[in-house]
Amino acid sequence: MALGAAAAAAASTCCIRSRASSPGHGLPRSRVRAQATSWAGGAEALVRSGAVKAVRPKDAAAALGGGGEGFRLLDVRPEWERARASVRGSAHVPLFDADDDMGPVTLLKKWVHFGYIGLWTGQAFTKMNERFVDDVAAAVAADGGKDAKLLVACGEGLRSLIAVRMLHDDGYRNLAWLAGGFSKCTDGDFPDVEGESKLQYATIGGVSYIFLQILLLLGVVK
Repeated sequence: MALGAAAAAAASTCCIRSRASSPGHGLPRSRVRAQATSWAGGAEALVRSGAVKAVRPKDAAAALGGGGEGFRLLDVRPEWERARASVRGSAHVPLFDADDDMGPVTLLKKWVHFGYIGLWTGQAFTKMNERFVDDVAAAVAADGGKDAKLLVACGEGLRSLIAVRMLHDDGYRNLAWLAGGFSKCTDGDFPDVEGESKLQYATIGGVSYIFLQILLLLGVVK
């Protein structure tokens, strides 16, 4: 996927609900979506300029750990994706959390989301983690804080684009982005994986997961 298309997809696939109780929230949904587009587009520019390094999954092992370039993997996927498969030792700070609001408008949005997306992919209706930047600071404090070398990753490389822009805006300057996300991984790209699934399939849930299991059983995919 070209970076420009990834930036647009990053905004279109994010289910963001604003909250008036937090700075910058309480905005109309269109304004919040526009902000997400801006973050993703800004990250695209950072990657193109070289300010943020793009790392292909097959090169990730060389970028991580003391024997490589010294990056630490920052996994920004939601908990239910990480539970299926994760890289041992990676930091985990979800960019989006499950939206537990039970108001009538949100419930309607959840039903629409379930019918069009959730049933087929298993993805929950989410809201942006309002403490994302603060949570990252706590998670990487021992790695040098804002001087930490972070390889930011998600399932398809879209949410991590937004995360990269947010972190860069907050002063992080040693950032890398896992191009294409874990979905582009092959077996062995990350040697220490834990969980019931392969990394490249961890984003797949719902009815799609059933189809995946059938394809695996038939040997169509591996």
